[in-house]
Amino acid sequence: MGAADVVPGVSGGTIALITEIYEELVNSIKSINLKTFKDLFKNGIRSFWHDLNGNFLIAVFAGIFLSVFTLANVLGNLLQNHPILVWSFFFGLIIASAVFVGRKVQKWNTINILAILIGALVAYFITELTPAQTTNQYWFIFLSGAIAVCAMILPGISGSFILLLLGKYQFVLQAVNELNFNVLLTLIAGAFIGLISFSNMLSWLLKKYHNTTIAVLAGFMVGSLNKVWPWKETVSFFTDSHGIQQPLIQNNVTPGVYAQVTGNSSFLVQAVIAALIGILLIIFVEKISYVKKRD
Repeated sequence: MGAADVVPGVSGGTIALITEIYEELVNSIKSINLKTFKDLFKNGIRSFWHDLNGNFLIAVFAGIFLSVFTLANVLGNLLQNHPILVWSFFFGLIIASAVFVGRKVQKWNTINILAILIGALVAYFITELTPAQTTNQYWFIFLSGAIAVCAMILPGISGSFILLLLGKYQFVLQAVNELNFNVLLTLIAGAFIGLISFSNMLSWLLKKYHNTTIAVLAGFMVGSLNKVWPWKETVSFFTDSHGIQQPLIQNNVTPGVYAQVTGNSSFLVQAVIAALIGILLIIFVEKISYVKKRD
């Protein structure tokens, strides 16, 4: 999940759904409330930890933070040097994931079909938004964390991409690399508040309207494919904190047009192989999950 959240356009929520920990994750986060903390003083640490599903949450978030801090530079370099192969891998991964999640809808009817279409359109619209220039004041960093974390647990909508839209992606990556704890702690505080609030709403939706909610989540994944299409024509650039030009606005093009416009190889065969690896990875994870459930 941490590796996925680092990439603008890929959601950690997608990985949570694939590995079938999504609903447990949402419900566990929802359990972080005043009632649970009152139980700490009333019944002790063991009861509190059980109600919190503490082992599960520690494992998930330790993995996320470890991955973010260790893979931020690696994924940044891969996206810089091999963007087509990286995006192709995630394109295949998301296609297979959308099919996998769609199969979780137990009953397809008009409402659920509309739900997946609406989810796809909303995600597509978000990916078409233009990144903004925004303030670096702490109140906005807090707000950015609260908004981005909601996207992080929504399959198909990347928290990193939301940070990019809010003009804070490079700013946050720089803070991670420089260990700017003032910025990071402010961002984490906003993310914590946003995560608790949003998980309560998601938990309620999954309980009351499970099939429709899953359909919307699958739609989000389909709509996000617009963002991870491997071949892009860069329309405008911005200069990052290191003085290096980075793509700001990009349009999707065919492999042939990409080769003509950029003068570079489209790496079509390699891209197809990378996409197939992404698809096969999802099938492999699904098979493991099925075997574990059967056991």
